[in-house]
Amino acid sequence: MSVDAKKVKHLRDKTGAGMMDCKKALVESSGDMEKAVDYLRKTGITKAEKKSARIAKEGLIYSYIHQGNRLGVLLDIGCETDFVAKTEGFKEIAHNISMQIAATNPIAIRREDVDPELTDREKSIYHEQAKSSGKPEEIIDKIVDGKLNKFFQDNCLLEQTFIKDSEKNIQGLLNEIIVTLGENISVNRFTRFAIGEDT
Repeated sequence: MSVDAKKVKHLRDKTGAGMMDCKKALVESSGDMEKAVDYLRKTGITKAEKKSARIAKEGLIYSYIHQGNRLGVLLDIGCETDFVAKTEGFKEIAHNISMQIAATNPIAIRREDVDPELTDREKSIYHEQAKSSGKPEEIIDKIVDGKLNKFFQDNCLLEQTFIKDSEKNIQGLLNEIIVTLGENISVNRFTRFAIGEDT
């Protein structure tokens, strides 16, 4: 059975699971979105959702310096126990997320963290673009919403496509690690430094 890519993406956005897991879930549930969510839950892929409510009071400050020493990232990443903070798996996720930040320069961790003034400015620009291109008034809001979602996916760390695997976003990557390590993992804050750029 072939699965519509838009449905796969929608399921990924909804659950944070990887693209291949979402595709398999939709195939197993004959394209039914709710059954696909249930399938992911039953197979443990969405266990991360339950763990995300738990407090991640341990963790580490991870530093990443890119080759050439002209770009660096400081990342505050949390977990629930000191034991997990010392594992290679946790350090690997910290490294991968730091590399993501270095490569993509996100403006926020999640869309709720984006300055409302910036969001309003982007909405206004998208609205004017749609209006000036002669689009009918009744679809302008849908166009604006679509472009705003794309803006968040490009600029908010957790929604960005993972640079090492285009089949998943950073939230999906975190969810996999949460299931593997059995603890909530949270990206708390980051700072990216680059020679010649304002911080």
